[in-house]
Amino acid sequence: MIQIAEILPPNPSPLWRMVKQCGVTNVVGMMDFKTEVAAPSDDDKAKKLEPAKLPWSYESLAKLKHNYESSGFSFDVLESRPPLNKAKLGLEGRDEEIESACELIRNLGKLGVPVWCYEWMPIFNWMRTNVAVPTRGGAVVTGFNYNDLPDKGPTEYGEVSEEKLWETLQYFLEKVIPVAEEANVKLAMHPDDPPLSPIRGLGRIMRSVDNYQRLIDMVDSPMNGIALCQGNFTMMTDDLPGVIRHFGEQDKIFFVHMRDVKGTPENFVETFHDDGKTDMLACMKAYKDIGFNGVLRPDHVPTMEGDTNDNAGYSAIGRLFAIGYIKGLRQAVYD
Repeated sequence: MIQIAEILPPNPSPLWRMVKQCGVTNVVGMMDFKTEVAAPSDDDKAKKLEPAKLPWSYESLAKLKHNYESSGFSFDVLESRPPLNKAKLGLEGRDEEIESACELIRNLGKLGVPVWCYEWMPIFNWMRTNVAVPTRGGAVVTGFNYNDLPDKGPTEYGEVSEEKLWETLQYFLEKVIPVAEEANVKLAMHPDDPPLSPIRGLGRIMRSVDNYQRLIDMVDSPMNGIALCQGNFTMMTDDLPGVIRHFGEQDKIFFVHMRDVKGTPENFVETFHDDGKTDMLACMKAYKDIGFNGVLRPDHVPTMEGDTNDNAGYSAIGRLFAIGYIKGLRQAVYD
């Protein structure tokens, strides 16, 4: 049966207790970044940390796992990453970044964490132009409108083609997949968010069903697969349940984000889980049909009455609504 999880911060918080009270005991974990090491223009701040204190070191990850498990959670997926912008862009220093990813994978394997969720979006991760779009009952959601981007010109990295990203991705996979096979850690590629290319001169390649098939075919390995974020995939296809079956029949869905949207990649808003364009029940049936036994977590929820919008998309109260809705879907399909 599909397992419902939540993404939780590295250290205990009220959210941990709220999630537990909802009956969720599977965790999607986040590394404990005590320093900002993400931008390729930085002076390699990560190198200033002692190796044992790097967030992807064995010691740091073992502490993270202990924190979760001592509170009664099962640590099933890691959804944060070492710096990888040099690797994505093919810049000098990419081999050092790739070695950090390999170290992370080895350490996850030693600790028995079976899935690492990564992405191949250069410079910009998930992007929104509005984090307070009014929706049902006065709740607010995030939205994206390409026309509202304050700056559409190229970044300091200039024009980066999609083929360049395919080249750097293949280079990366050929380095990390053998490590993942040895460590028995599945690599789940998250889609571009939004699934739109280019953005400010930077190509983005994980934005279509065909491109995901190209990813899978690029390096043939049981460790090379998909984080199926429904909010992005539903903007790539009119038949999301069919896409779930397509990749599920190849045993390539390793991790699921369940959320929904209205609109197109160029102009969309996120929604409550029961108020978007997707037939969520049909998707849950598809996961059952393919025998998916992995982890699904709700993603990007509205900010509801009584909560702040300080962490847009991750309202605690909104998460509780999402968990209840998804549990109801699962019971309807599996029981």
